[in-house]
Amino acid sequence: MNPETIRAIDIGVGRAACLALTAARRIRDAMARRDRAPTPVRKILFLKLIEQGATVLAYSALERAASMVGRENIYFCVFEENRPILDILDMVPPENIFSIRHRTFGVFLRDVWNMLVKARRLRIDATVDMEFFARASAILSFLTGASRRVGLHRFTSEAPYRGDLLTHRVQYNPYLHTAKFYHLLVAALELDPGDVPLVKLDIGTLRESVPVFVPTAKEEKRIQTLLEDEFPGGETGPLVLLNPNAGDMLPLRKWPTERFVELGRMILERHPQARVAITGAPSERREAEEVAARIGGSRAASLAGKTTLRELLALYVQADVLVTNDSGPGHFASLTPIHGIVMYGPETPDLFGAIGGNGETVRAPLACSPCVNVFNHRFSPCRNNLCMQSISVGEVYDRVAAALAKRTRRVKRAERAEREDPEPGRS
Repeated sequence: MNPETIRAIDIGVGRAACLALTAARRIRDAMARRDRAPTPVRKILFLKLIEQGATVLAYSALERAASMVGRENIYFCVFEENRPILDILDMVPPENIFSIRHRTFGVFLRDVWNMLVKARRLRIDATVDMEFFARASAILSFLTGASRRVGLHRFTSEAPYRGDLLTHRVQYNPYLHTAKFYHLLVAALELDPGDVPLVKLDIGTLRESVPVFVPTAKEEKRIQTLLEDEFPGGETGPLVLLNPNAGDMLPLRKWPTERFVELGRMILERHPQARVAITGAPSERREAEEVAARIGGSRAASLAGKTTLRELLALYVQADVLVTNDSGPGHFASLTPIHGIVMYGPETPDLFGAIGGNGETVRAPLACSPCVNVFNHRFSPCRNNLCMQSISVGEVYDRVAAALAKRTRRVKRAERAEREDPEPGRS
């Protein structure tokens, strides 16, 4: 199912389902005993169906959950295509990940049913809904039967209706970075749900981080072989990666393709030893090959669809600069030493920027930007993304050139140190 179909189902079916389940919940709560003391949380299920990049921002939240109940008691529900980043972050045991397929509505319902059956069989007693005002995740959270359910509630805001299905209702703070917000959702599990609205904690006490990705020797060799095959001329100069496609979920985030072509040509012309590689998902392979062909020459190649996600990160470790739209690669790059240059327009790095790593952001100061947010389900009415078009090739190139200059200075310092002391560590 495409994003528009998912949105239509979430609105059309979701509203009615949230209303019906809210009524059922209130009847059940009215009949339940109220003298039971709360028990410690034992098992936590995270619900984050979409966007692998945003999952990177949840790393510290997962760490906090693991400190509460142990890594073996952390579970995660995610769309199948977004699972790979969870395996890389390695905070959730592989057998504890519920992968949901959504090729058709029938397949989606079958996988959801299987997930709910397993969740109840495991007696998961806490859920953390990490989706922003999505109805599907709130419904799934309620249907797991978990006694503690954390997530966003609109309270008095004119936010999307998703019923009253949560026990720990958190107020959305549009001024708080998403990584901290995820962290606070987990913290809410240990707070009094009656202290409305949650979460009343000092955000200065929260520390956000991401792990450092270390490729295996096999992955390093695989990338070296791939680069040798794609650049048969024996070029070994600086490697600049261009990621021109943010996918179909938010096409407004795309920098014009012709700008990537112009940037690639400029890099190769002004840096005779440099190489340019186009990256992307398997579905973007044809378009990426066209971009590489338009850049032209033996020092431009397409790697789109030729790596797994782990191999892509191994490529980042060996490359020098990444230029990308606001999308998953910007967050993946933060797990590696590569210098990331991420272009923002419809979104804002103030809320969704990468944590850690070695990156910088580029954005045009338009009054209408950002225009996608949690209150419009990240679907903007814009059909002319001037916020991205206003970012010039020259501005991006200057940042690439500065990063490559730093790389050259590091190489020269290393070579000088090697000449002065060819046997490091000797007395």
